[in-house]
Amino acid sequence: MSPRRSDSRERMISSAAVLLGEQGAGATSIDRVLAHSGAPRGSVYHHFPDGRAQLIDEAVVFAGDVMAARIAAAASVGDPVAAIDSFFALWRDRLAGSDFRAGCPIVAAAVAADDEGPRWADSAAVVFARWQETLAALFVAGGLPRTRGRRLATFVIGAVEGAVVMCRAERSLAPLDAAAAEIRDLLLHALPDRSEPPAEPGKGSRS
Repeated sequence: MSPRRSDSRERMISSAAVLLGEQGAGATSIDRVLAHSGAPRGSVYHHFPDGRAQLIDEAVVFAGDVMAARIAAAASVGDPVAAIDSFFALWRDRLAGSDFRAGCPIVAAAVAADDEGPRWADSAAVVFARWQETLAALFVAGGLPRTRGRRLATFVIGAVEGAVVMCRAERSLAPLDAAAAEIRDLLLHALPDRSEPPAEPGKGSRS
């Protein structure tokens, strides 16, 4: 059965998010989104009157919401170390499962923001701030002062994003595993009443 026409908008946004992460904003054209999503060409300007710029902007918001929900789900366990392990495990699985093609669509849009898509960087900033607030709240609940919690949340997001880029370049999970192990060690030393030894590289993101 072919997809319903009413689903075309959601399918295009989802496809644009995937293509952004894998190929970057420059390669995320309307034609490629249509081919990937199977949406009818006539739906493009009906759903996205501002064209490709609007589609990419909405894909950034969509991808940010998806990851925010996953971060919140990981944080709901109330254990900062386990939550960060889950965050790294998510990226580990995405990289391995995509043969190192999957990247972060938020980063892709932020670095490509230009006259065509002036809102992309602003939308990316909102997404990153949302992730930061969720992680900071988790760290504060774990006993850290709010200022330290916010700094650490920023550091974790930056470390994950940088490690993902390195993993794609090297076609190896080693950079992500190294970042996961170091952040796990940092958390175990920073959080009150935590004395568990750090996990071995490659295992810290799978607790």
